Amino acid sequence: MKKILIFLGIFFLSMTFCFSEGLKVGYIDLSRVFDEYNRTKEEDAILEKKGMEKEAQREKMVNEIKKIKEELELSSDKVKPEKQKLLDEKIKALQDYDRTTREDLRKERDGIIKEILKEIDEVIQDLGKKEGYTIILNERVLLYRDDTLDLTQKVINILNEKYEKKKTDTKGKK
Repeated sequence: MKKILIFLGIFFLSMTFCFSEGLKVGYIDLSRVFDEYNRTKEEDAILEKKGMEKEAQREKMVNEIKKIKEELELSSDKVKPEKQKLLDEKIKALQDYDRTTREDLRKERDGIIKEILKEIDEVIQDLGKKEGYTIILNERVLLYRDDTLDLTQKVINILNEKYEKKKTDTKGKK
């Protein structure tokens, strides 16, 4: 038993020495990169504006339903079935609008998130290759970390520089 333990100890020590030479490790707080990336902030603002526009349209529909309800209460028995049918149609239209609006905004947001995460991944891959990193980890999986290995701000800066350059290039072409 002692021989096995000694062998395993020597094996793990030798593996540590083999891998420690030339091993360059870094980590990134991916959620912070995502939140501080300028494109994320701008896309969130755009989606927020679209959401408010959709909410304004929804409010118009709700007010129209309220108006029809008031008319229904005051209307004669002769026109009540007509008004009730109209009210039911408007309520169904509102429900459909709510559902499709939520779904459309969710799909758009998911697509944007996917694009942003792809951009972040590309920058991390490029940084790793250019600077010779063996491993770049997500900060969430680490139990202990040395702040000198943190690449988060560097990735944020690269992303924002690329994004600003892309925006400038796009404006110049218009």
